Amino acid sequence: MTAPSTAPARSGRSGRWIEHWDPEDEAFWRASGEKVARRNLLFSVLSEHIGFSIWTMWSVLVLFMGPEYGLTPADKFLLTSMVTLVGAVVRVPYTFAVAVFGGRNWTIVSAALLLVPTVAAYTVMEPGTSFGTFLLVGLLAGIGGGNFASSMTNINAFFPLRKKGWALGMNAGGGNIGVPVIQLVALAIIGASGGPRLLLGIYIPLIVAAAVLAALFMDNLASVKNDTGAAKDAAKDAHTWIMSFLYIGTFGSFIGYSFAFGQVLTNQFGRTPLQAAYLTFIGPLLGSLIRPVGGLLADRYGGARITLYNYLGMAAATAVLIFASMEKSLPLFVSVFVVLFVLSGLGNGSTYKMIPGIFQAKALAKGLEGEEAARYGRRLSGASMGLIGAVGALGGVGINLAFRQSFLSYGTGTGAFVAFLAFYGVCFAVTWAVYLRRPAAQARTETASEAKPQLSYAEV
Repeated sequence: MTAPSTAPARSGRSGRWIEHWDPEDEAFWRASGEKVARRNLLFSVLSEHIGFSIWTMWSVLVLFMGPEYGLTPADKFLLTSMVTLVGAVVRVPYTFAVAVFGGRNWTIVSAALLLVPTVAAYTVMEPGTSFGTFLLVGLLAGIGGGNFASSMTNINAFFPLRKKGWALGMNAGGGNIGVPVIQLVALAIIGASGGPRLLLGIYIPLIVAAAVLAALFMDNLASVKNDTGAAKDAAKDAHTWIMSFLYIGTFGSFIGYSFAFGQVLTNQFGRTPLQAAYLTFIGPLLGSLIRPVGGLLADRYGGARITLYNYLGMAAATAVLIFASMEKSLPLFVSVFVVLFVLSGLGNGSTYKMIPGIFQAKALAKGLEGEEAARYGRRLSGASMGLIGAVGALGGVGINLAFRQSFLSYGTGTGAFVAFLAFYGVCFAVTWAVYLRRPAAQARTETASEAKPQLSYAEV
């Protein structure tokens, strides 16, 4: 009798399609699956990385825009808020584009689309351009935020449940690091007395390279089919919206602070654009690098536990930021803001690990086992990721609008930090109440049961 093949079965159609993919089969994974999954992860990270850079390029472009551009601080916060908003909204269709076109095919398209906002910004970036034009071109940059959703949905399908925390953390962390990288490039350009068009010109060939490399080295999974039923089921599930709320606190903080940090330093502490640029990249860089660690910790100790303690740390850091803001202590303010970035990145990794674990737990609760349970979990977790990512990114909009209102009302960002502190407290309470609190009656029932143990939400 011939043993089943452990190599991915290729489709006869063109475009690098894989028909058979079973990462939960350890023999398949060791023989060939892991190598293919890691290759797709690498080039997915590259495309998503550049997508994040383009999405957040206005966080540094506004630092180039001095008085000669005629924009007020409120105008700049509004501009970055709208860019963040578009990036959040497009995450929903980008999620389902993977199932329609294939992960490889959509990575090529989504990478190439980044040329549109980059070339447009290159064209209009000069004094005398109206605020309305800047706003319109800034909205185009929002499509870079969509790359995250399609990339995460695609990579989620490649890896087994036991590896998802690490894989999703690496994928998202590598993408997130596009934020500090474009800030570092801007720092070098500002330091060399260069202009914003030089920054944009550097990224145009990088975008082309990302699209070409995706075409050459990535794969489509035929098993990830267009499933509108999965989208509807995910939207109806309460956990999708609970996790969306929690993701507002982690990723919403990361992307919102990434857009706003430089403007807070220039407006509240009187830093020049160059002085601000020397500081703004540190927080996003460390927050990006720590994200895979959040996934690894979640794999080992449970995403819910890591997320709970992380929110406690974020609340404590925010309380110190309020003190530093009121005391006008720049060293303390910058130091603690960097800590807050690190915690937001750690929480990004732990919350995203929770998503597949939650739906795997629901599958087991339904009596499903083995590959059937894994397939159920992949189906709903993949569909829910776009919704969760989109709602979570809206937190970045809220942060920039909160800073805008705080500066209009009080001339500082202190009022915004008070609101953020309250929000992190609510996130802590929700995480504990939904995923870690076990009523006594439930505990007695589980202890008395002789059935096979099920994955509990505390372990997700």
